[in-house]
Amino acid sequence: MTDFTYDVDADGVAIITWDAPGKSMNVLTREAFVLVEDYIDRALADDAVKGVVITSGKKDFAGGMDLNVLATIRDESGDNPAQGLFDFTMNGHRILRKLERAGMEPKTNKGGKPIACAINGTCAGIGTEIALACHYRVMTDNPKSKIGLPEIMLGIFPGGGGTIRYSRMVGAMAAAPVLLEGKMLDPKKAKSASLIDAVDADPLEAARQWVLNAKPADIIKPWDAKGYKMPGGAPYHPAGFMTFVGASAMINGKTQGAFPAAKALLSAIYEGALVDFDNALKIEARWFTNVLMNPSSSAMIRSLFINKQALEKGAVRPAGIEDQSVKKIGVLGAGMMGAGIALVSAQAGLDVVLVDRDQAAADKGKAYSASYMDKGIKRGKATPEKKEALLARITATPDLEHLKGCDLIIEAVFEDPTVKAEMTKKVEAIIPDDCIYASNTSTLPISSLAEASVRPEQFIGIHFFSPVEKMLLVEIIKGDKTGDRAVAKALDYVRQIRKTPIVVNDARFFYCNRCIIPYINEGLRMITEGVSPVLIDNAARQLGFPVGPVQLNDETSIDLGAKIARATKAAMGDDYPDSPGDDLIFWMEEQGRLGRKANAGFFDYDDKGKRTEYWKGMQDKYPLADDQPDLIEVQERLMFAQVLESVRALEEGVLEDIREGDVGAILAWGFAPWSGGPLSWLDILGTPYAAERCDALEAKFGDRFACPPLLREMAAKGQSFYGRFDPAKKAA
Repeated sequence: MTDFTYDVDADGVAIITWDAPGKSMNVLTREAFVLVEDYIDRALADDAVKGVVITSGKKDFAGGMDLNVLATIRDESGDNPAQGLFDFTMNGHRILRKLERAGMEPKTNKGGKPIACAINGTCAGIGTEIALACHYRVMTDNPKSKIGLPEIMLGIFPGGGGTIRYSRMVGAMAAAPVLLEGKMLDPKKAKSASLIDAVDADPLEAARQWVLNAKPADIIKPWDAKGYKMPGGAPYHPAGFMTFVGASAMINGKTQGAFPAAKALLSAIYEGALVDFDNALKIEARWFTNVLMNPSSSAMIRSLFINKQALEKGAVRPAGIEDQSVKKIGVLGAGMMGAGIALVSAQAGLDVVLVDRDQAAADKGKAYSASYMDKGIKRGKATPEKKEALLARITATPDLEHLKGCDLIIEAVFEDPTVKAEMTKKVEAIIPDDCIYASNTSTLPISSLAEASVRPEQFIGIHFFSPVEKMLLVEIIKGDKTGDRAVAKALDYVRQIRKTPIVVNDARFFYCNRCIIPYINEGLRMITEGVSPVLIDNAARQLGFPVGPVQLNDETSIDLGAKIARATKAAMGDDYPDSPGDDLIFWMEEQGRLGRKANAGFFDYDDKGKRTEYWKGMQDKYPLADDQPDLIEVQERLMFAQVLESVRALEEGVLEDIREGDVGAILAWGFAPWSGGPLSWLDILGTPYAAERCDALEAKFGDRFACPPLLREMAAKGQSFYGRFDPAKKAA
């Protein structure tokens, strides 16, 4: 069996069907691309063939390129990987250009055959680039189907001609949102964006009819016709010049210069617009190669594609445990977290029992789902019928008896060990003996909470991030006595609600908060040293973080930080590492400046709750230093404060799988996505240099930057984290 099949129907239309055997989604391989060219050649040489339709034999059209191919090519190319990647990319351009020209005579544009693409479901990456090379694109009318060019989300950009073709179709400014944001569009929006030409209930038949009725002029691409002018103007045109100035400003405003692929993409468009189409493809290939040779792209592809998919497919699921899919879930506590958990569970089709102290509180939690669906209806993403069906799956009640049929409980009550222990005992007396009990605590040790359980092997942590419906990660925490079935249950549930799981062992703050808190604290510590909060937050954003540590304080609430500091100090006693940052937090709390929720924190806010400027009052207690530190020094402090905790978590066995450390960091708190995560970042730096920087930072700022023994050992041996710990390499 092959990935593509070829057939000519009774009307003389060649149907090339993409149906990769043994795969749920078509992904393009090198071998399959060669077959595409063979079939195109065959169709063009056959006088009985009037035209071609490319379609899919699966429910979706394509998921993109097999990204493992890029790593293979790099390895095969020996001492000159850049040349190997460039040649591979140019060969792809050659094939798609042959498809696009379809046998036309170069000078007259005559003699070609029409080629259409029938897109019967989701279409992404190289699938979309193949479609763009076709003369006509018709997509199913199913609103759940999506099409787009999401490569930028993986640290690369559309390098199969998509960047040049699409920007020449619609102009640089119109192309920028599709190319730079990587959004997948439904059929209606895709047609408005000119990614497709038509929407039809039967795209294959519509494509066939177009081929049979196409005129010679219909198959000539705009850039191959005489007199072509780029929409919006070329860079040397006054209007085009302003377009590219605006596009450049937009890119730098959104990325802060931290993502190499975004800058390379705009460079490819700009430079490509100065030359003819075929030379523009060469320029695209050179910039694509440049990005592929940047360690950032390899790290992002590995973490956000390969590793993320592996974790979602059960890479860390205990072996030998039968399917533990959840049928009915009980959620204890209908506050913001509990309401969010109920919503995503109901969205996954699960029956939900949402419990709170009285009916009014439980109903308020259920109303969160109603409000969410109402917003979806306004945006056209939901219907009243879907809202009604979702709400019907949620039973809001103060009566614990409704939990009797549940096979998973998630407790999200007040963060107090006594309150949680009482709830555990009450609920375990009601639920079935085989029901798994989970706590959504963000800070309290799971092993300690499990002491209240009569079945500690069935007690586990399932830590969501806020807001639950938006955040992609779920952190699963194993207590000292947590059994494999509880882990499997938690993983299967996270799969059901379509989020990405990581599994870690129990420790104070688990993994994610363990790394986030030093990031916040380092920012606060710098304020007490007189460093400008503007410098601190901008330094973080220029590293690719969505928000800086000072702003993050306001978003998560300052009194929460104060509460965590007090509780940690009480638990650790003399072992607690005192920080000037705590003094700042306690002082802010005393001032009543609790963050966004109080419309007053490290920022001032207007009447509508919008941030205006940093609060100058903090300088009354902590005056700005006359000499501000170097940007790189600030960035190193913010980065190493986090990554050293990640190394310690691996060293101590909190992290069992290196992939979870990187994927978790990016999805939980937005750790510099371009780096691939904290451990990938250390590999980019090189462990010897990383250890050297630790020593310099420790000498200047204190022992919190002390090089962990594991990092020191690896530096001495010249090892990398993925070279030593990558499970994929161990399996191979």
